[in-house]
Amino acid sequence: MSATLRIDVFFDFICPWCLIGKRHLERALDLLRIRHPDVQQELAWHGVQLLPHLPPQGVPFAEFYRQRLGSAEAVRMRQAQVQQAAADAGLSLDLSGIDVMPNTATAHRLLQHASALGGAARRNALLEKLFDAYFHDGKNLADPAVLLAMAQECGYPQDALADCLSADATPLDDNGMPARGVPYFIFNRRIEVSGAQPPQLLLQAMEQALEQDTNRSSSL
Repeated sequence: MSATLRIDVFFDFICPWCLIGKRHLERALDLLRIRHPDVQQELAWHGVQLLPHLPPQGVPFAEFYRQRLGSAEAVRMRQAQVQQAAADAGLSLDLSGIDVMPNTATAHRLLQHASALGGAARRNALLEKLFDAYFHDGKNLADPAVLLAMAQECGYPQDALADCLSADATPLDDNGMPARGVPYFIFNRRIEVSGAQPPQLLLQAMEQALEQDTNRSSSL
């Protein structure tokens, strides 16, 4: 099968299920390469700002979740669920080290500008670094200085990205994106999958999208 598979991923940096979903997607893409080595993969990441109302500096992480879930016990149970799902995906999250629930508008703009500069491998390195900084190091992704330092570590020149790193928390322009729940995947602009689904389910959706494209081409 010689074809191209486009994968559009809608995500937010503050959502642990998005990082879990990323790992599941990577596993599914590995399986796709084995089963369909001739298929070219085209991956696009789209930022979805889940909490656009947050102030530019963010809010205290622990208090945010206590208010959202109602009690410290509810927070503990939710975090245990997330950490178990992360462990199943080969991830280790340090939620206890997160002090700030950030406004992610600036982080998303950074990734958008970095993506426009080209280089899928370098873009993915930055995406991984941003996730890692938040879920392992507890860094504040609303801080432009923190964001710029990570971009430079990935090889992006300061002068190419500094202009997009404002801390005014202007809402992210989503360009009419269809997703509000994340992670959200669209394969070849036709097959949609919501949530951090297991790799086999994602692989099934990929193959369905490829099959539909093949059938459509043969009927023309």
